[in-house]
Amino acid sequence: MRPKIYLFGDSITEESFGDGGWGASLAHHFSRTVDVVLRGYSGYNTRWALQVLESVFPSSENREDAPLAVTVFFGANDACLPDRCSAFQHVPVNEYKQNLHSIVSFLKKRWPTTCILLITPPPIDEDGRLRHPYIDNPSNLPERTNKAAGAYSEACVAVARESGNPVIDLWTKMQQFPDWEKAHLRDGLHLTPQGNMVVIEEVVLKLKNEGLSLESLPVDLPLITNIDPKDPLKAFQN
Repeated sequence: MRPKIYLFGDSITEESFGDGGWGASLAHHFSRTVDVVLRGYSGYNTRWALQVLESVFPSSENREDAPLAVTVFFGANDACLPDRCSAFQHVPVNEYKQNLHSIVSFLKKRWPTTCILLITPPPIDEDGRLRHPYIDNPSNLPERTNKAAGAYSEACVAVARESGNPVIDLWTKMQQFPDWEKAHLRDGLHLTPQGNMVVIEEVVLKLKNEGLSLESLPVDLPLITNIDPKDPLKAFQN
């Protein structure tokens, strides 16, 4: 009954439906107009994402099943350093770029009219990563660095430019705020409520620029303001 927006990504997407999460905020923003569908996979990189595309987005003969938009938010795990404790998640930046192109091509082939919105990995607070390790870290060195994340962010922006799709450069945007390391990242990588606010504001803005906004989308059923108290059922006759 309602069109859909898919959120496809790693843990930053998976946990986005939590309290104050950008996914939950997007669902609230588009309530009564769009169903926001979560497809987040903690720990995944683009190499793994390519393996599950058919399962995550099964084919359909009905073109009306095409979503309005898909956000593609990968790179934080690809950018793990190859000689640190999370090396098994590392994907070289050139492969990451090609993988993103492949994901975009898959989605565009399946749904030619769907808006594909790329989101770069966020910046990294290396102190936060040392204070909140995810696995045993005998080297006592951060498994991610902000410099490495920046390289993957540049690759993501390049894919958007080369494929003609919109992009949110979260790595650059977030670092424009004072004290972003602690104010926007709770563990050096994942988002605080303030960090989630940056993402939702950018997503809403980018979608609006692509013609997807509350003003352009109809509500699914009559609003209470359109129901005549003297003849309530009249609103449902159309």
